[in-house]
This record gives sequence, C-alpha cells and structure tokens, in this order.
Amino acid sequence: MEIWKRNLIILWISQFLAMAGMSAVVPFLPLFIRELGVTSINETATWSGFVFAGPFVVSFFITPLWGVLGDKYGRKLMTLRAIYGLAISQVLIGFSQNVEQLFIFRILQGLLSGFYPAALALTAATTPKEKTGYALGMIQSASLAGNIIGPLIGGILSDFLGFRNVFFVVGTLVLVTGICITFLINEPPRESQESKNYSFFDNLKFIFSSKYLWIVGVLIFMSAFGEALLRPIFVLYIESFHIEMKFLPTVTGALYSIVGIFSTLSSALFGKRIDKIGIKKTLSFGALTTGGMYLIHFFIETIPFLVPIRIFLGLGYGIIIPVLFTALSKDIPDIRKGGIMGIGSSFQILGNMLGPITSGTLVIMFGLRPMFLFAGVIFLIIGLISQRLKTN
Repeated sequence: MEIWKRNLIILWISQFLAMAGMSAVVPFLPLFIRELGVTSINETATWSGFVFAGPFVVSFFITPLWGVLGDKYGRKLMTLRAIYGLAISQVLIGFSQNVEQLFIFRILQGLLSGFYPAALALTAATTPKEKTGYALGMIQSASLAGNIIGPLIGGILSDFLGFRNVFFVVGTLVLVTGICITFLINEPPRESQESKNYSFFDNLKFIFSSKYLWIVGVLIFMSAFGEALLRPIFVLYIESFHIEMKFLPTVTGALYSIVGIFSTLSSALFGKRIDKIGIKKTLSFGALTTGGMYLIHFFIETIPFLVPIRIFLGLGYGIIIPVLFTALSKDIPDIRKGGIMGIGSSFQILGNMLGPITSGTLVIMFGLRPMFLFAGVIFLIIGLISQRLKTN
C-alpha cells in the first residue's frame, strides 16, 4: 500500500478517536460548570464562553509555531506532541475543583494539543496534489464522525458515571490513540529541498501576498466563528424546550450527533468531488445550506421539528471546512504546507476563540434564540462571498 494511503487510514482512525473523546464533553460542559458552583444562567453562559474559548486563546498563537516546527523537524513529531498533550490535559480537567481551575486546565489543553491541524499538515504534505481534496475531506469526515459518537456517548456516560469521570475516560482513549500513532504512522523521508525553512512571518507574508489566500483565511475564520457562537449555549437552548434534567445531556448529545452523522456523509461524498465540482460551487452550496438551517432554529418550538433541520445542517456544514482547507493548500509548495496549514488553523482557532466569548455577551444582550439568527447570517455571507471567489 502507498505510504499516503496507509497514513490516511491511520490518521482517519486516530482523528476519529481523538474527536470522539473531545466532543464527548461538549453537551454537558455548561452543566459541569454549574456543578462547580456557577448557578445563574447568565453566569453559566459567560463562564461557558470563557471555558470553551480557553484552549483557542493559546492555540491561536502557538499553532503556527507548531506548523513551522513540523516543517523543520517532522509532522509526525508534532502529531505526537498534540495527541499526548490532549491526553494529559483531559485528565487534569477531570480533577478540577472549581471553575477557575477548569479554565486554567483548558488553557493548558490549548498550549499542549492541536491534533487536528497537525494531522491536516501531515496529510497535505504526504498526499499527491490531485488527491489533496479527497484526503483532507476524509480527515474532516473522521473529525465529524468522532463528533457523531462523542456527544451521544458523552451524554450517556455522564448520566451513568457523572460529569467528572467522563474526562478520565477521554484521557485514556486519547492516550491509546497516541500509542497507535507512535508505532503505526510512517512519515516519508524529507526531500532535500526542505532544508530551507520558512518562519511564521514568511508564511504569513506569503498568504497576504495573495488576495485569494487571505480571503480563504477570512472565510475559515467566519465559518469557525459562526459555529462556535452557538457551542456554549446549545445545551441551554435545548433546556428551554423543558427537557427533564436527567435526560438533558443525552438529548443534547443526540442532536449534536445528528449533525455529525450527516456532516460525515457530506464531507466524505463531496471530499471526493471537490476537485471535480470546483471550490466555488461546493463552498457556496455548503455555506448557504448551513446559514438557512441556522435561521430556522430560531422559529422551532418542539424537539421533533429540530431533527430534520439538524440533518440538513449537517449536510451543509460538513462540506465547508474541507473545501476551505483544500483551497488553502492547493498549489502550495510542500516545504510551506505545514506552516501555511498552521496559519489556516490559526484563522479557525481565532473563530473558535472569539465565538464563545462573543456568545456570552450577546446572550446577555439579546437572549438565546437570536444567536441562531446571527450564526445564520454569517454563513449566508460566506455563501455570497464564495460566489465571487476567484481561484489563485
């Protein structure tokens, strides 16, 4: 089997397991914050925003550095650093005694981890150019597949084991993933041309020298921001449907999983066709569909009506990230790919960082439901911009 295919299979499994572990805590994290002593809905929303954003604050600054180091010392090394760092941070989070400690350990998670961009860089650097869209789409599908299993299993485990023990389960799962990568991933020998290494600022200048590339970076930020805007408050939104507290984590996890299932399907389906259909058409379809489905959330009054909306939301959203990272990595020299993908991930991290922080403020000002209107408009704008996107 070719090296890139072998790596892709192993990285798919690893990304799936890592994301399943990380997303397992998403449905109940605001409820865990309550368990740590935060009681009012406004304080819960505010702290949820900070706790969700915490890892991304550090990751925004550190991820490009990891990308440059990956270009210099090897992408596998950076992948191992990320996965073992994630395992350590999850165990520490499980020992949190108050919300301040939880926040600090989430910051540590952002400092040590960052598996997804590391896996993207390794995949992009070892995959033939004509297969890049397919390979990155598959990694995205692994991420989304993990998001299917994670929230549902996390909700069920938290019902039986309690919130705290789920973090210990996640830490163990991620540790096993790291061991698999250590012994199974084979990074090809680095070519002689890679003796030259570009700094973070060299790569940043490279991106901003191309109008096409920096617009793609902005779209990556917008897509992450729009999705992250809703992450801290979704369980509170579901709570507004008067779900019994004992069923709330499971119901929330199931609704997350619906999006994950259909995001995985669309990511795998369109990932194979990005290079044929074209970046502009694929991105426009995904963004407009996602925006429309978020707008409809504002009007839903019962849980059953949410199910088909979440299905179509998944079909749209699953396309967006692989398309954008394919656009970013196309025609980039191999020597730059780790650094460029790292900067692309920083755009994504910035959105993931600012989204939850902004969410807490907007909830206090406007309430829960209008948040879906804000997110919907953001994705509609992405769809409109993508129609005018000119290839590099």
